[in-house]
Amino acid sequence: MELRKITVVAAALAAMTLAGCASSEQQQRAGTGALIGGAGGALVGQAIGGNTRSTVAGAAGGALLGAAVGTLTTPSSSSPQRRGQEMCRYRAGDGSVYTAPCDDRYYNGNY
Repeated sequence: MELRKITVVAAALAAMTLAGCASSEQQQRAGTGALIGGAGGALVGQAIGGNTRSTVAGAAGGALLGAAVGTLTTPSSSSPQRRGQEMCRYRAGDGSVYTAPCDDRYYNGNY
């Protein structure tokens, strides 16, 4: 029984380490979702079944669901929200300079 606890803790630490190595936002969100889902699933599995098998099953199911949700909720790089984050400086007719979201000239390279 003690070996199972050590194995579960080691698996959790390995998952956290791998989540920290993610390079893209989608990978980071999937890893975070898997960690949160796994923890929540373990709690629900323990509450429902009250034994190690149900806790591990709940953690596995929660991790899969959390990773899927994290992956699917990542905004795409071509979405207007993402493009709107790019800010450009413009000069008004009176000579003043202001900052606003970049227009299509920026994205098409026509500057």
